[in-house]
Amino acid sequence: MKAKMWLLSLFIGAAMAVCAQETKKVFIYSPNERAGLHLAQLTDKGWQEVGQLCASDYGTWGVEKRMFHPSVARAKDGTWRLVFQVNDRAPLFAAAYSRDLVTWRPQDYPRVATHNCLAPVVHAAGDGFEVIYTCDGVRYRVTASPDFRHFSSGERIEDLQQLVEALQIVDKVQLDGKSFEGQIFELPVQEVDAITTHFKLMREDGRLSSERMHDDATNPLMPRQPVAATLTVTTQEKAISDKLIGIFFEDISYAADGGLYAEMVQNRDFEYNAKDRREWNATTAWSSSKPIAIATENPLSTCNPHYAVVGADTLYNEGWDGFAVKAGEKYDFSMFARNPQGQKRFVVRLLDEANTPIAQGTLDTQSPYWQKYEVVLQPGRTCPKARLALIGLQEATACIDLVSLFPQQTFKNRKNGLRKDLAQVIADLKPKFVRFPGGCMSHGQGLENIYHWNHTVGPLQDRQPDFNIWGYHQTRGLGFFEYFQFCEDIGAEPLPVLAAGVPCQNSAANAEGIGGQQGGIPMEQMPAYIQELLDMIDWANGDPATSKWAKMRADAGHPAPFNLKYIGIGNEDIIGTVFEERYEMICKAIRQKYPDIKVCGTVGPFHTPSADYIEGWDFTKKHSDLQYMVDEHYYESTGWFMHHRDYYDGYDRSMPKVYLGEYAASTRAKRPNVETALAEALYLTDVERNGDVVEMTSYAPMLAKDGHHNWNPDMIYFSNTEVRPTPAYDVQRLFSVYGGDRYVSTSLDISPTLRHRVAASLVRDSQTGRRYLKLVNALPVELTLTVNGLTIPAGSKIEEFCGQPEDQKITVRRGTVGKDALKLPPYSFRVIAF
Repeated sequence: MKAKMWLLSLFIGAAMAVCAQETKKVFIYSPNERAGLHLAQLTDKGWQEVGQLCASDYGTWGVEKRMFHPSVARAKDGTWRLVFQVNDRAPLFAAAYSRDLVTWRPQDYPRVATHNCLAPVVHAAGDGFEVIYTCDGVRYRVTASPDFRHFSSGERIEDLQQLVEALQIVDKVQLDGKSFEGQIFELPVQEVDAITTHFKLMREDGRLSSERMHDDATNPLMPRQPVAATLTVTTQEKAISDKLIGIFFEDISYAADGGLYAEMVQNRDFEYNAKDRREWNATTAWSSSKPIAIATENPLSTCNPHYAVVGADTLYNEGWDGFAVKAGEKYDFSMFARNPQGQKRFVVRLLDEANTPIAQGTLDTQSPYWQKYEVVLQPGRTCPKARLALIGLQEATACIDLVSLFPQQTFKNRKNGLRKDLAQVIADLKPKFVRFPGGCMSHGQGLENIYHWNHTVGPLQDRQPDFNIWGYHQTRGLGFFEYFQFCEDIGAEPLPVLAAGVPCQNSAANAEGIGGQQGGIPMEQMPAYIQELLDMIDWANGDPATSKWAKMRADAGHPAPFNLKYIGIGNEDIIGTVFEERYEMICKAIRQKYPDIKVCGTVGPFHTPSADYIEGWDFTKKHSDLQYMVDEHYYESTGWFMHHRDYYDGYDRSMPKVYLGEYAASTRAKRPNVETALAEALYLTDVERNGDVVEMTSYAPMLAKDGHHNWNPDMIYFSNTEVRPTPAYDVQRLFSVYGGDRYVSTSLDISPTLRHRVAASLVRDSQTGRRYLKLVNALPVELTLTVNGLTIPAGSKIEEFCGQPEDQKITVRRGTVGKDALKLPPYSFRVIAF
């Protein structure tokens, strides 16, 4: 299907070049502000809808993403310009460019007004364009560069006659019995036919992508009897990436605080606020029989200015859905205290659900200065939902902050460490790399929320917390040091991802009324931001004897460099002018100072034929010397993955490599099951085949805590007491554990109507000589393979699973090769290692 889309692009380009005699009328309009820009054509039956040309990408989902008063103009060279009003407040308009009305460059949002920009109209003016808009009832004009990327400041229009001549005439047509306003153009028939062909192909793609294994019983193309196929193995091999399967960690759905980060006290620093969540404040997750006093004078740290003032009172903390503690295990309690009124004793207790103490310790605080106090608690009973009680015994008040409870048994027994069982499940994937700290969380909700790595290192009290774009709080206890340490502990390459000078394109409006990318970090501030990114590389790899950043790393307990090789810049950004200018600055600076660091760019949140994908790859090809690979993302149906297994076949091997950084198959159930797992396994066999251009892949999201889901599906679900890997997890583990660095060429002889449901991939590890054959049968019947050119030794190791498409729980069977090694049950995935 991918090849068809590329051919269509060529077809449209060829049609544009034809000087046609015959023409056809088209109508460009917007049915309503949420529907985007549409095209209709005039036929002998009247005006008929063709399809949506583009949609607004401005601002937040739900509230924004609207298109008001679209205006279109055509240049002398046949290309198109679009402007539209985004809302009635923003001091900007949307501007877009297209070669063919089908493929639109990502939208730019030039700021031209003081506080609103209404009803913009674009028209050709000489070799360029002018845009006329209204602000406070006054008309203004701006001029646009020929490429429609840069715009002048607004100039008030004084000449009324000139204004009348510039404004376009609005056309009205009847479409499906309704009247719409827009613009009528007369185009060559070849161009219109190319556009209608595009929409026909898109509809066919949608039909194929709707295929579901769940519906196989009524699918006439699916067999009812066992199927046979022949796999032929050749002697041809090629080198592929040895880092193909990794993980992507983002603090979404309570993946960090309350999840992988083992801290058990919620709001330990009293820094929760309404930015995190509207109803939250400094005492959220805390309770008492008296009002809890919060103060900010003489704080523990200016980065954490709030603290509690406690007298003869008891403070209770609910933890994250309670404290899950085990009998006999040890838990480190600590807090900072300052005693302006003299010595004060605290009793620290863990209470079960009946408020009965199950562990207790005492602390005598006495210093008038901030000081850390510690005690070990050891519960006498297991309790899945305990709570913490902090009892002040005397009337004298004490100031407390950074109240903490950590299990001593963390992953690798590290202080300020990770939850052992959850981290071990992740480690068992044997990931070759870890991308962190996010996706959307990296570039944040607006400029003020961009993730700054240097706010997450150093002593805990000096780390700067922030709100999380996913609607809660980041303590930053799980910071860059902990991420890098975890990578080292599990033998994975670190791949930190930081913003490209722009926030999330879905950001809400700032105080100036500018939403989306908010114009990016101002250019005068970009040198400082770029230095921040360079400092991160210095922190990770530098010499503590000569670098203050490397000394900070050494002071934290890691004098040796982390040997950072990769850095990601940007995430799912609009690949517009604001992004491209800043991204190029960052990449050039990294290349100049650290030429060995491999930069990973981004091509937006969707696959081809999305605007960001096309523009992102165009930009990448023009600047291929600045980046090693680019990050692609797509979340699709199981049918899409089955019918697009050739997606990477046509990629240019001379260009930067691909990192498939976020993907997942989904069904209406929105939870991983056998169907989604098999669709992903099918797709990954072809990713392995294209492992000479695809460098890395990672499923997303990885973690989701029960009751706190921001997204579905996820690879691993968990609560305070259990970890539940999904079928998606087992696919990732099997491809990772049984990965290689050489791909052995094979061919599969099977009925063409079934080819998208069956897959085989053979890879070899050149270091060990081991070979791994992966076989996927996504058919509703048994599949028997005949293999030519390969002998599988008796006793070879096998891992496999099977089930019904809707099964969300599976059991992976481990065994050895027997007589039925090449008979695959319905809906099964098998790996043979030899």
